[in-house]
Amino acid sequence: MSKKLKLTFCTGVNTVTGANYLLEDEEAGLKILVDCGLIQGERTANEDNNAPFSYDPKTIDVLFVTHAHLDHVGRIPRLIEAGFEGRIISTIATKDLARFMVEDEAHILAHNKHIDPELAKELIQIYSEKNIDKMMDLWEGVPYHQPFDLKGLKINFRNSGHILGSAFIEIICNGKKIVFTGDLGNSPSPILQDCEKLTDADYLIMESVYGDRNHEDRDTRKVMLEHIIQDNVKKRGTLVMPTFSLERTQELLYEISDLMVKGRIPNFPFYLDSPLAIKLTDVYKKHIDDLNTEASALAKTHKDIFSFPGLKIIGDAEESKNILRMPNPKIIIAGSGMSSGGRVVHHEHNYLPDPNNTILLTGYQSVGTLGRHIQDKENSVYINGEQVLVRAKVEMISGYSGHKDSDALLEFVNGTSETVKQIFTVMGEPSASMFLIQKIRDNLGLSVRQPEKGEIVFLEC
Repeated sequence: MSKKLKLTFCTGVNTVTGANYLLEDEEAGLKILVDCGLIQGERTANEDNNAPFSYDPKTIDVLFVTHAHLDHVGRIPRLIEAGFEGRIISTIATKDLARFMVEDEAHILAHNKHIDPELAKELIQIYSEKNIDKMMDLWEGVPYHQPFDLKGLKINFRNSGHILGSAFIEIICNGKKIVFTGDLGNSPSPILQDCEKLTDADYLIMESVYGDRNHEDRDTRKVMLEHIIQDNVKKRGTLVMPTFSLERTQELLYEISDLMVKGRIPNFPFYLDSPLAIKLTDVYKKHIDDLNTEASALAKTHKDIFSFPGLKIIGDAEESKNILRMPNPKIIIAGSGMSSGGRVVHHEHNYLPDPNNTILLTGYQSVGTLGRHIQDKENSVYINGEQVLVRAKVEMISGYSGHKDSDALLEFVNGTSETVKQIFTVMGEPSASMFLIQKIRDNLGLSVRQPEKGEIVFLEC
């Protein structure tokens, strides 16, 4: 007997962050959330993140999580504070990573001097150890490719190749397949398994971050990294790499290690200045079998694929400050990837004014973030209320992005073009999403559109 599932695009549309979608089987009395992420970088982000949910969290049965980035998990403690007591289900690795990600966000909020004291007090309550503990108590880890039933729906997690543990989620209702992509990986990755192919979706809710542009290929990005490091050595400068603690840091450590082993770059000081990245790298070591064949085999014959001569692990904040006194040339890898907080902001304040230095961006920079202002090569930026001149060289390697580019997104959709009835583009700036929509229409002739925030659609199954 056919029925309709009700899909609400709560947040995560017309923007690259804040994934949160509600799927309801009213006949079965089932309410499913897919992701519950923070909105990051936008002018109204604080207001949006602190607004009540558009649904009653007490009525949600299950939250499925595609992966552990904060724009997909960062509002879960708020969901729990608002009364959610349902199940949280993801892959095993995502569960292992999520606690560190949310705890780090709690630490940042607790030390944020730029928000209203009353709001700060509220946020500390929401991101309390009690709520994080409850989050983990509710959380279940499941393997890839192990379908399970949920009130007549069949659920399956498949590898999306974006970060460790990332998945696209298949929800099958009366033989019709609804797929939420989460974020799709930029395969091949130096360390991750490739994003799996999709061939039989009926409805596709897909990301569109890089819907309007393409990346360099794997070989090109590694050559670019090598040349930027060599250039920094020649200038005897400091190379600052604002890096996402989750995935990007691990990929870069692996690539730099390989370059050093092969004698492509000299041995000189590299500082890993990200307590979160250090913790997350330990999780990667725990899940060696989830890496690609090359990285997994290497890890089983070497003690540490994420280390190399000259790498110095920075612990407390005082050690971080002392890097300034260390001689050049040197490289600093620090979080966060969009320079929206963390220790990298302190380094950018110190090193941006010197033309002998380089800032290397290796991932997406959301509108409104310090990273985006630096990427746009503005003459000066504001850091902690102080105007800082930008004289350092600004480099960008988009090939290290964890997201599929425009051509790869089209290829992913093409794999299921024979079956898909409707595609919805989410998690992208409007221009990127609209470009991808037109590309899919022109090349594949499929029905695709960008939903509005709060829009409700019904999926027939």
